[in-house]
Amino acid sequence: MKNLKYKYVYFLGIGGIGMSAIARWYKFRGLEVSGYDRTPSQLTGQLQAEGIDVHFEDDCSRIPADKEHTLVIYTPAIPESLEEFRFVRDNGYKLVKRSMALGEITADQACAAVAGTHGKTTTSTLIAHILTDSGEGCSAFLGGISKNYGTNLLMSRKPTVVAEADEFDRSFLQLRPTIAVITAMDADHLDIYGDLAHVQDAFREFAALVKETLILKLGLPVSESDTGARIYTYHLDDERADFHATGIKLLEDGHYSFGLAYPGGVLEDIRPGALGKVNIENSVAAAAVCLCLGVDGQKVRRAIGSFKGVQRRLDEHVNIPGGPVYIDDYAHHPAELESAIASIRGMFPGRRITGVFQPHLYTRTRDFAPGFAKALSGLDKLILLDIYPAREEPIEGVDSQLIFKDVTAPEKMLCPRSSLMETLAGESLDVLVTFGAGDIDRFIGPITEMLKARQ
Repeated sequence: MKNLKYKYVYFLGIGGIGMSAIARWYKFRGLEVSGYDRTPSQLTGQLQAEGIDVHFEDDCSRIPADKEHTLVIYTPAIPESLEEFRFVRDNGYKLVKRSMALGEITADQACAAVAGTHGKTTTSTLIAHILTDSGEGCSAFLGGISKNYGTNLLMSRKPTVVAEADEFDRSFLQLRPTIAVITAMDADHLDIYGDLAHVQDAFREFAALVKETLILKLGLPVSESDTGARIYTYHLDDERADFHATGIKLLEDGHYSFGLAYPGGVLEDIRPGALGKVNIENSVAAAAVCLCLGVDGQKVRRAIGSFKGVQRRLDEHVNIPGGPVYIDDYAHHPAELESAIASIRGMFPGRRITGVFQPHLYTRTRDFAPGFAKALSGLDKLILLDIYPAREEPIEGVDSQLIFKDVTAPEKMLCPRSSLMETLAGESLDVLVTFGAGDIDRFIGPITEMLKARQ
């Protein structure tokens, strides 16, 4: 591994979900790992507890002085105005993006990669769980925290590595997967790509990098002329797909059962451990990868049943019989919101759904405001927070009102983040869902405690 010639690895944006997994990998391999992030979080606290030095001030003195033996890895979310970024850039440090580091780490292993504008985190985490639970084994760099393992990094001496292939900043073009999934090719990251056509072009470039097998959501605009890999298709329930669900049944607790039709036959009575119809489709995609890798069908069936899901992906925190339900979800794109709301509506038919949404990024709000309004109109009540800026400066005329004005849900209200708990305390809540990719997850604990205290 080329990067192991370094003694120190320093991260700019170490608290990101993808960055923290790579930081843990280098720590596991015995290097001295440290880094900067803008604000403390549960994830940075875990890194610190694991012996990784994390700080939250823009302080160049914290960067290892031995630049010859220091590798600096950064996320594109870091602003170029950051003094630490300028210091390493201008003083001869080896500086690489996260995607390049991941590409190099996975280059000498059989890589199973999951790409897509939504669905990739749950699908890749489920693939890793099936491979681990079946005894086949794998290492995995995940875009979320697995609820089965409590981490976003799995380490194994087996030669297979599972990786989430992120389309942001064309990062996934650094990977050379043996087998890959493409789950969706919606318009997103238009600050990078400009329009949907360029998003789709990038996914076709990714498809060309796949060496052996490509598992493609039925209907996506990728053809055999785009890749040298063998193509299989999957779908929730369309019989034209090589892999699809049959006999879907809703169970009493909001979970489902189904059969999996695939080229080798049918796996009957699969009961996903994760909530929602969307996780049936994710299960079909993950099963397709693992069956193509030669995992026994019954072991695939068992592992899907024991999968607990991913933190912040239809993440069930309260489900009291005869009482309230509380689910948290990372959805931050209109297609993700529409899918999640439809899944929750299907799980809890006839119940009143209140959704709290925190928009993520000014550019995404500007580019997709009509889509957000349409998706959020599927709620019974919307509580809409201010925009979470992340890496961006404000854009004149872009705020939550841009979405709010076109929402047609029966009830809706704008709410400052600081007033959310007070607002929820005065609400009669049946099914409550929090959505967003910003810092809305900081409310999960307080909301859970409040709802349980009502019983």
